[in-house]
Amino acid sequence: MASETDFSHALLTGAARRHIRVFQIHQFLDRFAMGLTVAVVALALTDRGMDLFQISLLFGIYSVTTMTMELPFGGLADTIGRKPVFLAAVVASLISLALFLSTRDFHVLELSFAFIGLGRALRSGTLDAWFVETFRAAAPNVDVQPALARAQWANAMGLAVGAVLGGALPDLFGAVAERHGASVYDVSYVASFGVMLGVLVYTLLIIAEPPRPLDPGALRQGFATVPQVIRDAGRLALRHPALSVLLTALAFFLMATNPVEVIWPTYAKPMLDEGHANTVIGVLTATYFFSIALGAWLSPRVSRLFRRRHAVTLAAAFACLAGIQVALALQEGIAGFVLVFIAYSIVLGVSETPASSVLHRCVEDRQRSTMLSLRSLIQQLGAALGLVLAGAIADLYSTQVAWLVGAVCLVIAVVLTAILARRLGAEAA
Repeated sequence: MASETDFSHALLTGAARRHIRVFQIHQFLDRFAMGLTVAVVALALTDRGMDLFQISLLFGIYSVTTMTMELPFGGLADTIGRKPVFLAAVVASLISLALFLSTRDFHVLELSFAFIGLGRALRSGTLDAWFVETFRAAAPNVDVQPALARAQWANAMGLAVGAVLGGALPDLFGAVAERHGASVYDVSYVASFGVMLGVLVYTLLIIAEPPRPLDPGALRQGFATVPQVIRDAGRLALRHPALSVLLTALAFFLMATNPVEVIWPTYAKPMLDEGHANTVIGVLTATYFFSIALGAWLSPRVSRLFRRRHAVTLAAAFACLAGIQVALALQEGIAGFVLVFIAYSIVLGVSETPASSVLHRCVEDRQRSTMLSLRSLIQQLGAALGLVLAGAIADLYSTQVAWLVGAVCLVIAVVLTAILARRLGAEAA
């Protein structure tokens, strides 16, 4: 494994700096479009007459679609190019938004959420791989982790700003929507549709990728070769055991943290005054994304404390998350909950890019998108298992007990990443 020099933005070539800036803007816009709806999606579904069971089913459809489509489309990005596949993801997102705005029927909403999952699967491992490969061409042997952290910061900031605006738009323009027979929350969805069109134009005009031959049978071949893709990815992981350890650790990480991300509003809301509980939840949603952005910004600095040993950084982040998750489960007042929740979100932001850096160093360009899709698939499976487990425990006992069990999963992730750090240290010696 070739040694890498420390990242210095001032010493990068103009092409490398422009590449980072282009991708930051792209990530901000794409996540801004998503953030406009993330703060109001449950409220919008409730306003359309959906009960909690139906809302759960819709999110289940999203998860199943994403998991089903991850690997075929990851391989497709490796075959025909990252840009065309990402453009297809944007089209899927636009179709989803249009379907959502057009209906109150549960079955049409099912289709809308299936397109959300399709868009997520198409996005997985596309422009992220393009960014890493182009950065390495423009800045050979430079540590990519700080560049990934800048992109992650823009990603989280887009979600945060979108969440704030998405929560405010119904209050500002909801009356206008109602006069036209629409839901007050449709305002946020219309805004998201407009920004997503902007993402489509930006990707077409600004993202530059050498064209690859377009094989009409590539998509069919992508589905036909899923077993082979899984087998090849498995063989790659077996040949490089560090990948197996990393992916397993990430599955346990998502088993612990995804239930917190999903359940926390129901845990925090009873602590609030009923008159402004929803407003506070909206502000906390934005704070969650801002805190992740702060964590992403801090990530290179934390990594330098550990001498850019990314697996060691990841183990330390998981250990902090385990302790903070225990503290979060023990909170009974809103002030303490908010402080601990912010700390939790910051450490989540810190943890993202060390994991990505380890993965990118272990794979070759020709399999990068496929491995990113496999990572996403394993994380989705971990998240789904965590939600089922946490839901069952919370139903039998309490949310606090569910989160405490999740902290045990984080402890397992700490042990695995410590093993990973030792193995990578031995390889570098």
